[in-house]
Amino acid sequence: QVQLVESGGGLVQPGGSLRLSCAASGVIFRIVSMAWYRQLPGKERELVASKTSDGGTNYADSVQGRFTISTDNVNNAVYLEIGSLKAEDTAIYYCNVRLYSDYAHWGDYWGQGTHVFVSS
Repeated sequence: QVQLVESGGGLVQPGGSLRLSCAASGVIFRIVSMAWYRQLPGKERELVASKTSDGGTNYADSVQGRFTISTDNVNNAVYLEIGSLKAEDTAIYYCNVRLYSDYAHWGDYWGQGTHVFVSS
């Protein structure tokens, strides 16, 4: 079993910043990628940023230059630095980890979600 625990959400004023954290624990053989998604009110869940095990990163156009994804491979953690926040960044943010639990079996795992609310 693998568990992801998120933290760091909250209420922030426009233009402010937050740091989201997500730590994975359990039976982890190899992590393939780590990512952050978000779900805006009334919308589908969307990819915000991802990072593969070889260091490649990908960002949604809407957050490029404002958000930064980073990982701690020793502690199986992923972070999202979110800055220059806008009201339209208000959403529930979910971390995602794709990993192998052994040589043959892989799966996608999700955090419980952390709410970011941008308002003055």
